[in-house]
Amino acid sequence: MNFTSRKAALLLTAGCAIAFPAAAELSAADLAKLGTTLTPLGGEKAGNAAGTIPAWDGGITKPIAGFVPGKQYVNPFPTDKPLFTITGKDADKYKDQLTAGAMAMLKKYPDYKMVVYQTRRTASNPEGVYKETKDCAAKAKLAAGGNGVANCNGGTPFPIPKDGNEAIWNALLRYRGDTFAMNWSQAAVTRTGDYALVKFEYEYDYSYGNLQKASAQRENNKVLNYVQNTTAPPRLAGQILLVHETVDQSKDPRSAWTYNPGQRRVRLAPNVAYDNPGTAADGLRTNDDFGMYNGATDRYNWKLVGKKEMYIPYNSYALSDPKLKYTDILKPGHVNQDLARYELHRVWVVEATLKPGTSHIYSKRVFYLDEDSWQISAVDKYDGRGDLWRYAEQHSEIWYDIPTLFGTLEIHNDLQSGRYIAMGLRSEETKIYEPIKRSPADYSPNSLRAIGTR
Repeated sequence: MNFTSRKAALLLTAGCAIAFPAAAELSAADLAKLGTTLTPLGGEKAGNAAGTIPAWDGGITKPIAGFVPGKQYVNPFPTDKPLFTITGKDADKYKDQLTAGAMAMLKKYPDYKMVVYQTRRTASNPEGVYKETKDCAAKAKLAAGGNGVANCNGGTPFPIPKDGNEAIWNALLRYRGDTFAMNWSQAAVTRTGDYALVKFEYEYDYSYGNLQKASAQRENNKVLNYVQNTTAPPRLAGQILLVHETVDQSKDPRSAWTYNPGQRRVRLAPNVAYDNPGTAADGLRTNDDFGMYNGATDRYNWKLVGKKEMYIPYNSYALSDPKLKYTDILKPGHVNQDLARYELHRVWVVEATLKPGTSHIYSKRVFYLDEDSWQISAVDKYDGRGDLWRYAEQHSEIWYDIPTLFGTLEIHNDLQSGRYIAMGLRSEETKIYEPIKRSPADYSPNSLRAIGTR
């Protein structure tokens, strides 16, 4: 790997565990780099020496012509042509820039390919996020055991991370908007390409980093209130999940409740965490796979391996084009790779290894975090024997009216069974992103029965 000397000096050994709050301890000199030599979120502003990664110029910050708020996002680069295509036949030529999972997909499926385009560093956030990042970076600490963040309620807490736990918390707390609703579908696809769509309505009410609220108005120690309302198929319709996610999980762990329309009862859902099965996922993802990773970090040791140039999904507008049907996207073995776009970007590589005495179906995960957004772009997932088991990719777009780089189509491939689950299918949906107004009372367990009628 081509690590910089500074990153290499900050490596954390896999056996280390943090037993008390650890100060970020960024020097004034480091803080001064944010927005100058570094992007406001801590990425390297300059391009690479080869010229294959350009300098970051602020990204896309305004809607482009033709965009209709609430609908699918218009591709800013409709005339871009592929630079080259990676197939299983020449994958070894690019192995230093490919994840283990991507290599495995290329070797497993003769028709699998990665179409590589010009690198476009489109990621951006509102100025308020950049200001809160700089304010937060001077005082943020990891919570006890590393299982959360203290002294921060907005922005990227560790823009110059010292270890893997800081880096993953940057990903968990990245800005994705304030309070909004959206619809999307998911499909668990068999080896032969069969699937049944499951449709959802979602609401996300962020407290952490919510730019519509002053810092003092944000809920104490709350990342967000989250609602998942299943609307199809009929046998699942009306099932609702409510989650309260916290910033410092060592102080207040996640709380979750479910509503079953048949029983008309609200129940606590303590199993909505870790490696318990995800909603209607046919066993293809865990709860903490959602969004590429979510929830507590306490079952893993986190190692910051360093930074690397890699081909990752980026600017993936073709996969949510409203002209497409889901049948155009979902194919046997994998999604339609003619529609996927890959670019060369610098990513932080973070390795999570299961702690002795804890349990999880994944013994190790390797995360690849985009330096410009802290979006988790890909994950290699290993089974208890140490064999590569699953590979996940997050195909992202810059949602320029917010602005934020938002994960759209999230795919978890099971390399052993030949099946996969595609989450975030949007090409046939009518509500892509809709700002809404809510109060904390709207997300209490007592209000759960009414959520499905909004």
